[in-house]
Amino acid sequence: MQNRTVGELMTRRVVRARRDLPFKEIVRLLAENDVTAVPVVDDLDRPMGVVSEADLLRKCSGQSDPSGLEPIPHLEAWERAKAEGARAEELMSAPAVCARADWNVVEAARLMAVQNVKRLPVVDEADRLQGIVSRGDLLRIFLRRDDAIREEIERDVLQGTMGLAPRDVTVEVREGQVTLGGSVEVRSLIPIIEQLCRSVDGVVSVAEHLTFRADDTRRVTAPT
Repeated sequence: MQNRTVGELMTRRVVRARRDLPFKEIVRLLAENDVTAVPVVDDLDRPMGVVSEADLLRKCSGQSDPSGLEPIPHLEAWERAKAEGARAEELMSAPAVCARADWNVVEAARLMAVQNVKRLPVVDEADRLQGIVSRGDLLRIFLRRDDAIREEIERDVLQGTMGLAPRDVTVEVREGQVTLGGSVEVRSLIPIIEQLCRSVDGVVSVAEHLTFRADDTRRVTAPT
Protein backbone atom coordinates (compact mmCIF):
# COMPACT_ATOMS: atom_id res chain seq x y z
CA MET A 1 0.00 0.00 0.00
CA GLN A 2 1.13 3.53 -0.74
CA ASN A 3 -0.12 5.82 2.01
CA ARG A 4 0.20 9.50 1.21
CA THR A 5 2.80 11.38 3.23
CA VAL A 6 2.80 14.79 4.87
CA GLY A 7 5.24 15.91 2.16
CA GLU A 8 2.65 15.14 -0.52
CA LEU A 9 -0.18 16.93 1.29
CA MET A 10 1.57 19.98 2.74
CA THR A 11 1.63 23.50 1.35
CA ARG A 12 5.15 24.24 0.14
CA ARG A 13 4.90 27.99 -0.39
CA VAL A 14 4.76 28.99 3.25
CA VAL A 15 4.08 32.48 4.49
CA ARG A 16 6.38 33.03 7.45
CA ALA A 17 7.27 35.78 9.89
CA ARG A 18 10.75 36.71 11.02
CA ARG A 19 11.25 36.80 14.75
CA ASP A 20 11.50 40.62 14.87
CA LEU A 21 8.44 41.34 12.69
CA PRO A 22 6.32 44.06 14.40
CA PHE A 23 2.75 43.48 15.55
CA LYS A 24 1.08 45.54 12.82
CA GLU A 25 3.16 43.89 10.12
CA ILE A 26 2.02 40.48 11.35
CA VAL A 27 -1.61 41.59 11.13
CA ARG A 28 -0.96 42.85 7.60
CA LEU A 29 0.81 39.60 6.66
CA LEU A 30 -2.17 37.50 7.77
CA ALA A 31 -4.69 39.73 6.00
CA GLU A 32 -2.80 39.98 2.71
CA ASN A 33 -2.27 36.23 2.48
CA ASP A 34 -5.71 35.25 3.81
CA VAL A 35 -4.28 32.96 6.53
CA THR A 36 -4.99 32.77 10.24
CA ALA A 37 -1.50 31.86 11.45
CA VAL A 38 2.12 31.81 10.29
CA PRO A 39 5.26 30.10 11.58
CA VAL A 40 7.88 32.34 13.14
CA VAL A 41 11.41 31.49 11.97
CA ASP A 42 14.93 32.35 13.09
CA ASP A 43 17.79 33.52 10.89
CA LEU A 44 18.37 29.95 9.64
CA ASP A 45 14.70 29.53 8.67
CA ARG A 46 14.04 27.15 11.56
CA PRO A 47 10.55 27.40 13.15
CA MET A 48 10.58 28.92 16.62
CA GLY A 49 6.83 29.00 17.12
CA VAL A 50 3.54 29.95 15.46
CA VAL A 51 1.77 33.28 15.73
CA SER A 52 -1.97 33.19 15.14
CA GLU A 53 -4.95 35.50 15.23
CA ALA A 54 -5.69 34.16 18.71
CA ASP A 55 -2.22 35.22 19.87
CA LEU A 56 -2.70 38.70 18.43
CA LEU A 57 -6.15 39.12 19.95
CA ARG A 58 -4.63 38.96 23.42
CA LYS A 59 -3.45 42.50 22.67
CA CYS A 60 -7.10 43.57 22.51
CA SER A 61 -8.32 41.50 25.45
CA GLY A 62 -5.56 42.85 27.68
CA GLN A 63 -6.61 46.46 27.21
CA SER A 64 -9.29 48.45 29.03
CA ASP A 65 -12.66 48.53 27.32
CA PRO A 66 -13.71 51.98 25.96
CA SER A 67 -16.98 51.62 27.87
CA GLY A 68 -15.08 51.45 31.13
CA LEU A 69 -14.78 47.68 31.60
CA GLU A 70 -11.53 46.38 33.01
CA PRO A 71 -9.28 43.97 31.09
CA ILE A 72 -10.02 40.26 31.42
CA PRO A 73 -8.96 39.35 34.98
CA HIS A 74 -6.67 36.59 36.30
CA LEU A 75 -4.46 36.29 33.22
CA GLU A 76 -1.42 34.08 33.66
CA ALA A 77 1.98 35.77 33.55
CA TRP A 78 2.73 34.36 30.09
CA GLU A 79 -0.64 35.63 28.80
CA ARG A 80 0.09 39.13 30.14
CA ALA A 81 3.52 39.02 28.48
CA LYS A 82 1.90 38.17 25.15
CA ALA A 83 -0.65 40.94 25.53
CA GLU A 84 2.21 43.36 26.01
CA GLY A 85 4.34 41.90 23.18
CA ALA A 86 5.23 43.94 20.12
CA ARG A 87 7.22 41.50 17.95
CA ALA A 88 6.59 38.03 16.53
CA GLU A 89 8.91 36.24 18.96
CA GLU A 90 7.09 37.85 21.90
CA LEU A 91 3.62 37.09 20.57
CA MET A 92 4.02 33.56 19.21
CA SER A 93 3.02 30.26 20.78
CA ALA A 94 6.24 28.34 21.36
CA PRO A 95 7.97 26.04 20.89
CA ALA A 96 6.87 25.11 17.39
CA VAL A 97 5.23 21.69 17.12
CA CYS A 98 6.64 20.31 13.87
CA ALA A 99 6.22 17.34 11.54
CA ARG A 100 8.50 15.59 9.05
CA ALA A 101 7.71 15.25 5.35
CA ASP A 102 7.92 11.43 5.44
CA TRP A 103 5.26 11.10 8.15
CA ASN A 104 1.92 9.55 7.25
CA VAL A 105 -1.47 11.10 7.90
CA VAL A 106 -2.04 9.13 11.11
CA GLU A 107 1.21 10.36 12.67
CA ALA A 108 0.47 14.00 11.84
CA ALA A 109 -3.18 13.78 12.94
CA ARG A 110 -2.24 12.21 16.28
CA LEU A 111 0.31 14.94 16.99
CA MET A 112 -2.26 17.64 16.16
CA ALA A 113 -4.75 16.02 18.51
CA VAL A 114 -2.29 15.56 21.38
CA GLN A 115 -0.91 19.09 21.08
CA ASN A 116 -4.31 20.65 20.25
CA VAL A 117 -2.98 22.54 17.22
CA LYS A 118 -4.58 23.15 13.83
CA ARG A 119 -1.42 23.09 11.72
CA LEU A 120 2.13 21.78 11.80
CA PRO A 121 5.25 23.37 10.26
CA VAL A 122 7.10 20.69 8.30
CA VAL A 123 10.88 20.64 8.67
CA ASP A 124 13.83 18.82 7.12
CA GLU A 125 16.71 17.01 8.84
CA ALA A 126 18.32 20.37 9.72
CA ASP A 127 14.99 21.64 11.18
CA ARG A 128 14.58 24.16 8.36
CA LEU A 129 11.05 25.02 7.29
CA GLN A 130 9.91 23.05 4.24
CA GLY A 131 6.15 23.52 4.31
CA ILE A 132 3.08 23.56 6.50
CA VAL A 133 0.29 21.00 6.84
CA SER A 134 -3.15 21.80 8.19
CA ARG A 135 -6.15 19.77 9.31
CA GLY A 136 -7.76 20.50 5.95
CA ASP A 137 -4.70 19.15 4.12
CA LEU A 138 -4.91 15.86 6.01
CA LEU A 139 -8.62 15.54 5.27
CA ARG A 140 -7.91 15.63 1.52
CA ILE A 141 -7.21 11.89 1.58
CA PHE A 142 -10.96 11.38 2.03
CA LEU A 143 -11.56 12.95 -1.40
CA ARG A 144 -10.19 9.81 -3.10
CA ARG A 145 -12.54 8.20 -5.61
CA ASP A 146 -14.34 5.06 -4.49
CA ASP A 147 -13.01 3.07 -7.44
CA ALA A 148 -9.41 4.00 -6.54
CA ILE A 149 -9.96 2.80 -2.96
CA ARG A 150 -11.56 -0.43 -4.15
CA GLU A 151 -8.73 -1.15 -6.61
CA GLU A 152 -6.09 -0.59 -3.91
CA ILE A 153 -7.85 -2.91 -1.47
CA GLU A 154 -8.24 -5.63 -4.09
CA ARG A 155 -4.71 -5.34 -5.47
CA ASP A 156 -2.58 -4.46 -2.44
CA VAL A 157 -4.52 -5.81 0.55
CA LEU A 158 -6.40 -8.90 -0.61
CA GLN A 159 -4.19 -10.17 -3.43
CA GLY A 160 -0.82 -8.62 -2.54
CA THR A 161 -0.63 -8.88 1.25
CA MET A 162 -3.14 -11.64 2.02
CA GLY A 163 -2.58 -13.74 -1.12
CA LEU A 164 -6.31 -14.22 -1.71
CA ALA A 165 -7.85 -14.95 -5.09
CA PRO A 166 -10.24 -12.29 -6.50
CA ARG A 167 -13.16 -14.72 -6.17
CA ASP A 168 -12.60 -15.18 -2.43
CA VAL A 169 -13.52 -11.71 -1.14
CA THR A 170 -15.67 -9.06 -2.79
CA VAL A 171 -15.22 -5.34 -2.17
CA GLU A 172 -17.79 -2.57 -2.49
CA VAL A 173 -16.98 1.08 -1.74
CA ARG A 174 -19.53 3.88 -1.47
CA GLU A 175 -18.54 7.31 -0.19
CA GLY A 176 -15.42 5.78 1.34
CA GLN A 177 -17.43 3.12 3.23
CA VAL A 178 -16.07 -0.34 2.49
CA THR A 179 -18.18 -3.51 2.56
CA LEU A 180 -16.44 -6.89 2.39
CA GLY A 181 -18.17 -10.12 1.42
CA GLY A 182 -17.11 -13.67 0.62
CA SER A 183 -15.26 -16.38 2.47
CA VAL A 184 -11.76 -17.00 3.83
CA GLU A 185 -10.00 -20.16 4.90
CA VAL A 186 -9.68 -19.46 8.64
CA ARG A 187 -11.45 -17.11 11.04
CA SER A 188 -8.28 -15.41 12.31
CA LEU A 189 -7.75 -13.77 8.90
CA ILE A 190 -10.90 -11.66 9.19
CA PRO A 191 -9.71 -9.01 11.72
CA ILE A 192 -6.38 -8.77 9.86
CA ILE A 193 -8.13 -8.04 6.57
CA GLU A 194 -10.44 -5.53 8.24
CA GLN A 195 -7.53 -3.66 9.86
CA LEU A 196 -5.54 -3.53 6.63
CA CYS A 197 -8.56 -2.11 4.79
CA ARG A 198 -8.98 0.59 7.44
CA SER A 199 -5.37 1.68 6.86
CA VAL A 200 -5.99 2.48 3.18
CA ASP A 201 -6.09 6.23 2.51
CA GLY A 202 -9.64 7.49 2.07
CA VAL A 203 -11.44 4.68 3.90
CA VAL A 204 -14.14 6.04 6.21
CA SER A 205 -15.42 2.74 7.64
CA VAL A 206 -15.27 -1.01 7.06
CA ALA A 207 -18.18 -3.44 7.37
CA GLU A 208 -17.29 -7.11 6.92
CA HIS A 209 -19.70 -9.92 6.14
CA LEU A 210 -17.09 -12.63 5.76
CA THR A 211 -17.55 -16.30 6.47
CA PHE A 212 -14.81 -18.81 7.25
CA ARG A 213 -14.25 -22.46 6.50
CA ALA A 214 -12.40 -23.27 9.72
CA ASP A 215 -12.37 -21.65 13.14
CA ASP A 216 -8.74 -21.54 14.23
CA THR A 217 -9.50 -19.22 17.17
CA ARG A 218 -11.25 -21.85 19.31
CA ARG A 219 -9.19 -23.06 22.22
CA VAL A 220 -8.33 -26.72 22.04
CA THR A 221 -8.90 -28.53 25.33
CA ALA A 222 -6.35 -31.18 26.17
CA PRO A 223 -7.84 -34.62 26.88
CA THR A 224 -8.09 -35.57 30.55
